[in-house]
Amino acid sequence: MTVSPAPQPGLPASAAPTLRPVLPRDIPALAALNDAAAPAVNVLGVDGLAALLPRCDLALVADDGSGTPQGLVLALTPGADYSSENYRWFSEHRPGTLYVDRIVVAPTAHGRGIGRSLHDAVAERARALGLDEVTCEVNLDPPNPQSLAFHRRLGFEQIGEQSTNGGAVRVAMLVRAVAAPDAR
Repeated sequence: MTVSPAPQPGLPASAAPTLRPVLPRDIPALAALNDAAAPAVNVLGVDGLAALLPRCDLALVADDGSGTPQGLVLALTPGADYSSENYRWFSEHRPGTLYVDRIVVAPTAHGRGIGRSLHDAVAERARALGLDEVTCEVNLDPPNPQSLAFHRRLGFEQIGEQSTNGGAVRVAMLVRAVAAPDAR
């Protein structure tokens, strides 16, 4: 899958990265991008990211051609072999959804539509799989108000809360309906 996001107003077309599947050569840079985003996402390191990728139904990188990934999204289908507390919560409370395990955008690329493009690709994949919803979580404590506002702008609604990591993290459980292919 290669998707070219629409350029954002005021940015040249060359500023819009292409979405493409994660390649093995991307793993070190994506692990660094992911780990720099902690505590908004959990640290994986190269080995953790490499172990997670085969479990993902969708693993996309936003590539601007510079050799430095600008964004990442990882999503899992129902029934994946994944022990995440949040994935298990959605499997129990909202089965049959495409779960976004993480979405990370480089701070230097914020405001360029990359996060929206990554989520649009997830919604497209959910529709292709015949799934009606996309799920994810966003930290409430430690707080991540920018991510929560971003997800609300995309149409995500909070359907629950959960404490994870032995109570060290509290997250909002979010869901977004995706239109059926014939309804678009």
